[in-house]
Amino acid sequence: MTTPQPLSQEFCALLLDSHHRLTGEELGPPPLTSADAAAQWLYEDAPFGLLAHDTADDPTFIYANRTAQKCFEYTWDEFVGLPSRLSAAPDAQPNRDAFIRSVTRNGYATGYRGVRIAKSGRKFWIADVTMWDLIDAEGTCHGQAAVFPSWSDL
Repeated sequence: MTTPQPLSQEFCALLLDSHHRLTGEELGPPPLTSADAAAQWLYEDAPFGLLAHDTADDPTFIYANRTAQKCFEYTWDEFVGLPSRLSAAPDAQPNRDAFIRSVTRNGYATGYRGVRIAKSGRKFWIADVTMWDLIDAEGTCHGQAAVFPSWSDL
């Protein structure tokens, strides 16, 4: 999959549909009138961090909403293409890797809490994380996405 644009309606649909199909829950947004409004809400206004990485052997970020950008202190252009492993400090990698393996086994996983590192080096917690495979209606996996509704500085 090529890197989507921040307001891609197609990628928004993949995020929302795959999350609902795998978890049985709605990610959001609140009832809106158009696909364009949904994509804008997820990127600009969602009250949670939302990230996605691709299927590469060393996955790179392909999406980060504004909330995630603020938490991690990266712009869209800095985030997209960044290896997702760099979002966690080296001592947090084993915990992160185990969570990702559980997502790969089960299609999604919930309840993760882990330490992340911002561009400045500031460490912070993300909590209540749900991560899921980005699987389209034809069954093709385009990567994985994660939503974190809670975060706090260490």
